[in-house]
Amino acid sequence: MSREVNKMKLPDEVEFYEDVRLLVWRPHGLLNQAAVNKIITAVGELEFLLKEPFNRFTDTLAADAHDLNFEYIIRVSLYRRHVYAGRPPVKSVILATDSTLVHYGKVHALLTQGSPINVRVFRDCKEAAQWLGAPIDLLIAEPARAKHPDDQRISPRKEPPNETSS
Repeated sequence: MSREVNKMKLPDEVEFYEDVRLLVWRPHGLLNQAAVNKIITAVGELEFLLKEPFNRFTDTLAADAHDLNFEYIIRVSLYRRHVYAGRPPVKSVILATDSTLVHYGKVHALLTQGSPINVRVFRDCKEAAQWLGAPIDLLIAEPARAKHPDDQRISPRKEPPNETSS
């Protein structure tokens, strides 16, 4: 990864694959305004640091619940449209099967039409990978490596070692 990305602390649920210019966000648990604000901040910081366009992939399948509303989605969409105006085109995928999240994604896609942000909502990961031109294994696989060499986080799916008493 570039020095700029290494300097930046990405949120736990975010991976950036510089070789394919792809940011992957996999929110888990509750998807709410705080989570969306955190990813918007991370995307904005990466856009500023890298100066080069990159595509985005949001996998909402592990989000157990959501606490969002259309007013908030509209504000976010118009904000992103405004701050990214005049920049090179990017593709943004929202992978969703929850009907409400699909609707939120479609509203976001509608409100960013005509801007450099091309948003599409998919229910199928293979179709999303094909449209993005990204390797499918980056989209379906849980992140296998740390974002930073000194990042010692344990993958959320990894079980802690058994403690035994003597």
